[in-house]
Amino acid sequence: MARNDGIDRTSVRNANLTRTQIGNTQRHNEREKDAYTNPDIVPERTALNIHFKKPSGGYAEMFTQMEADKVISTRGLKADACLYGELIFDVNSAYFDNHGSYDFAKQFYTDAYRSAIEIVGGEQFILSAVMHADERNRAMSEALGRDVYHYHLHVVYIPVVEKQILWSKRCKDKSLVGTVKETITQVSSSKKWKSLPAVDEQGRPILQKNGKPVLRKSYSVLQDDFFNAMRAAGYTDVERGERGSSEEHLTVTQFKMGREQERLAALENQVEAKEEILQKVEQKIEVKKGTVATFAEIDNMDRKTLMGKVEFSQQEAENLKQLAKKGVAADTTIKDLQRNLKSARRDAQIWKRRYEELKEQVKDFLAAVRKAPERVMSFISKVLHAEQTEPPKVQRQRESAVER
Repeated sequence: MARNDGIDRTSVRNANLTRTQIGNTQRHNEREKDAYTNPDIVPERTALNIHFKKPSGGYAEMFTQMEADKVISTRGLKADACLYGELIFDVNSAYFDNHGSYDFAKQFYTDAYRSAIEIVGGEQFILSAVMHADERNRAMSEALGRDVYHYHLHVVYIPVVEKQILWSKRCKDKSLVGTVKETITQVSSSKKWKSLPAVDEQGRPILQKNGKPVLRKSYSVLQDDFFNAMRAAGYTDVERGERGSSEEHLTVTQFKMGREQERLAALENQVEAKEEILQKVEQKIEVKKGTVATFAEIDNMDRKTLMGKVEFSQQEAENLKQLAKKGVAADTTIKDLQRNLKSARRDAQIWKRRYEELKEQVKDFLAAVRKAPERVMSFISKVLHAEQTEPPKVQRQRESAVER
């Protein structure tokens, strides 16, 4: 994700999905919904979405068929186990906008899909791979005054590992006990993304101070694999998502909150700029008012004669002429400045109001993130999962209500 530092970064995150969650994922990825809670989806551009692998049916139906064909095995899994995985490949929108947008994104994610095949362990385990080209980047669009789209790739797959089944003690041939009976392709998210001990150049485990092994987090390895694959494919102008950064696991809600924080900062800058202009205009008016105030000197210039006439010295007459000219000019300038001041004050009030509204909307979230970032992320994840598990009818009703 972009950090507004001019550096383009790759990002890939993995989501583990259960039987009850996969339906919502399918409806979102394949654009099967009648309405979306995400206001940035532009239905008129959905035809531009690209499938690198189009599903032959529903995700759940494809899974069931693969299990029936013994391509995969769910032996020993619990009823609520995560049977699916989704990789979401991403780069900040500015990267594609600066390289030709749609066509460049299409080529980039063609190469990203090749890396996904390696990460997953084979294309046969991929159910769907689709690049979304119909989601508008609101923040960039508003900043640039034209539509900018957020291109990203969804890859839904079945997480599998090879598992050896050994002959048990109940085997009649005791010589076979403990030997390999068969090797199965087991569905397992936990084993697929198990963190492994880190080793040094000699292959020896790297230990912590307490003697426990240092683990290479599986999602960090995922970031490395994707980044290295894209560098090898020739994309040398992107950097890896930062290690240890929460951006590697951003939920959609967090991502949008980040964008709103950026907009909040932009509003702050605009309010400050308007106030600076306002201050300069007020200063100019004070200067002009000071000039006009000198007209009071005129009252002290005249001297009345015995005949009731008013006399001026030559210097006083000249000063009077100069003051009269300045007065005419100042009157016009003051009117212009007063109009500018009125406009600047109105604009400043608008920006202040927008800033305060946005600040009020995000204050609780920002306060919660500062105090307990891990608990906030956990809560958001639970909310999103709860939304995904809603019955389709209830969820469609809620989405329709939001859209209205």
